[in-house]
Amino acid sequence: MDNTKITNKSRIQVQESPISIFLFSDTRFSIVWLILRLYIGYQWMVAALDKLNQSTWIGKEAGVALKGFIQGAIKNSGGIHPNVSQWYAWFLMHIVLPHVITFSYLVTYGELFVGITLILGLFTGIAAFFGSFMNMNYLFAGAVSINPIMFLIELFIILAWRTAGWIGLDRILLPILGTPWKKQIQ
Repeated sequence: MDNTKITNKSRIQVQESPISIFLFSDTRFSIVWLILRLYIGYQWMVAALDKLNQSTWIGKEAGVALKGFIQGAIKNSGGIHPNVSQWYAWFLMHIVLPHVITFSYLVTYGELFVGITLILGLFTGIAAFFGSFMNMNYLFAGAVSINPIMFLIELFIILAWRTAGWIGLDRILLPILGTPWKKQIQ
């Protein structure tokens, strides 16, 4: 018996549901992704611009604001029902605090990068991934605020990466890079 036949027969491809195709692959839904992208991008831009205007985030006092945030998170890692997990408090204490100035710049410019790229629709899926990564870190540190909503929307944008930037620069750039977009004949 030929091994390639066994391999081909044992491979099963599960078809996407029509609703999943419409939400995540159909460019007709891209207007919804544009609205969500702009909302999330705006949130990141506002956060970054606020930090850019404070010397405690970047500049001569860089790291002061982040250090206070981290110390508060570490404080919330104790007790019976801590807001911050012990493993994350360890990470903050041993990895972030010793390099708080570097992380202060990373946070500020990371938020700016994510905001700009989401607004422009440039590498949308990648930008949403890094946004969700930052939101998860804020959540791990006990800062709930708007982070769960942003995280959820960013997850959906990641799933819809092929069409989330359709009304944006991804429509021009991704085909040049080799994204397999093609018209469906119905």
